[in-house]
Amino acid sequence: MNILIIGHHGMLGSDMLREARSTGHDVTGADVPDIDITSRESIQTCIAAVKPQVIINCAAHTAVDACETDRDRAFAVNAQGAGLLAGCAHESNCVLVHFSTDYVFDGAKQGPYVESDPTNPVSVYGKSKLEGERLVRAGCKRSFIFRIAWLYGARGNNFVKTIRTLAREYALTGKPLRVVNDQFGTPTYTVDVCGQTLRMIGTGYFGLYHCTNEGECSWYDFAVEIVCAAKIPVQMVPCSTTEFPRPAPRPANSVLENSALKKLGLNIMPHWKEAFEEFLREEGKK
Repeated sequence: MNILIIGHHGMLGSDMLREARSTGHDVTGADVPDIDITSRESIQTCIAAVKPQVIINCAAHTAVDACETDRDRAFAVNAQGAGLLAGCAHESNCVLVHFSTDYVFDGAKQGPYVESDPTNPVSVYGKSKLEGERLVRAGCKRSFIFRIAWLYGARGNNFVKTIRTLAREYALTGKPLRVVNDQFGTPTYTVDVCGQTLRMIGTGYFGLYHCTNEGECSWYDFAVEIVCAAKIPVQMVPCSTTEFPRPAPRPANSVLENSALKKLGLNIMPHWKEAFEEFLREEGKK
């Protein structure tokens, strides 16, 4: 397929570009300043030049705390921008892939969330992404929306890199590293999201899907795995959300169940520990 990946310089987009090319697709990447997804004219110009069959939107305003103080930018990119892309994709007869988030839920449910569960985002980021979902569905019937969560990869800023940096700093000072232990979700490897996405784009099974690695843990559990793998001699201490306040509220439970993918027999997402081991193997090759 001829695929246009928007936001290909980012953590997910860069891996999507590489994985799509490795599976034989004809792939073009577009990112700022060459495309502005808040501008219909900019999107139309890019689509006219590439003439894609599939558009994969990896562009987003993902700084969760920054969204709280820059609501206009969050909604411009995550909602209106997604809606403009959907409209342009529909006009050009393209399939659209869009990524959303676990933060569309409030975290009050006991147990994993499935696609049909009621949404109730508690942060500006979550609200802007939920509105983006609505606009994508309304603007492009031939669309896939994948909700992803706790994403990490080789590029960009993410929890793995942050914990490694902090652990090394704290190891030097002898201070314990405190990590939240009452928020639960699923660490998800970018490459697995790419593989699942590329498996789905030719199926015609358009709709909303949860797309995370299997299993669940707390941020503290994941941090322990990261520090142990890196062999950093730092003391780890669990703490509560109230002890580590952030500008944007986070759901206590954002575990997603890939229910829709499993019903189709198309879920290929491995357990998060297996995925993290694969990430470390790939990292070791570089």
